[in-house]
Amino acid sequence: MVRKKLFDLVEPPIAENQKRDIYDIFMFFVIIISLIPLAFKGHYTILQTIDIFCTGIFIIDYIFRWITADYRLNKGKVSFFLHPITPMAIVDFISILPGLTTLNRSLRLLKFFRLFRTLRIFRVFKAVRYSKNIAIILKVFRKQKDSLLVVCGLAVGYIIVSALVIINVEPDTFNNFFEALYWATVSLTTVGYGDIYAVSTAGKVITMISSIFGIAIVALPASIITAGYMEEIDQSKKEESPDTD
Repeated sequence: MVRKKLFDLVEPPIAENQKRDIYDIFMFFVIIISLIPLAFKGHYTILQTIDIFCTGIFIIDYIFRWITADYRLNKGKVSFFLHPITPMAIVDFISILPGLTTLNRSLRLLKFFRLFRTLRIFRVFKAVRYSKNIAIILKVFRKQKDSLLVVCGLAVGYIIVSALVIINVEPDTFNNFFEALYWATVSLTTVGYGDIYAVSTAGKVITMISSIFGIAIVALPASIITAGYMEEIDQSKKEESPDTD
């Protein structure tokens, strides 16, 4: 059946599918190309042509997925009614809306919704054989989520406390609490943009302390993820290697 072939192209089973890999790569490049007009303020014929072309591809892709929804959702004819409200179908639909800007410039703001289409590019990782590494990283996040949540909570708490301290030490430098939070975040991450900074001796001492502790807090998630990743790699190698007993 034609619909079954379309399903195997856009939403195949877990098994390898070379045609689907090619389709994913094609869609990946279409998505990237569709973002090019966002980088320009002016209205150019070539950009409008790109917009129309990409929108047409997105519409075709949306139709293919809709008419094969029953194979994916396995709910018979009800699948065709459920498909439009599935998360990725909503993303697909939103990605089509910016095409209306070629007809009405007042709808140019809709172009920003095309950024949501980039969520679809994660499908291409299977085509370029990155899926195994991504699966390992996701597994690490699942296993280490409690530790990562603790570290995130520690960082947020540290930012809030630092902001409260600095805004009371230098009330003239920071006009509001948001500026103090911004300063604390920049100090925690040791970025140091220099647009907002402490001027008093006490404020400078607090900045130094905040930066020193910030290095340690920022390093914690990286060490947790790295350790978990290496552990999963070792476990994967043990499972793949034959028994030597």
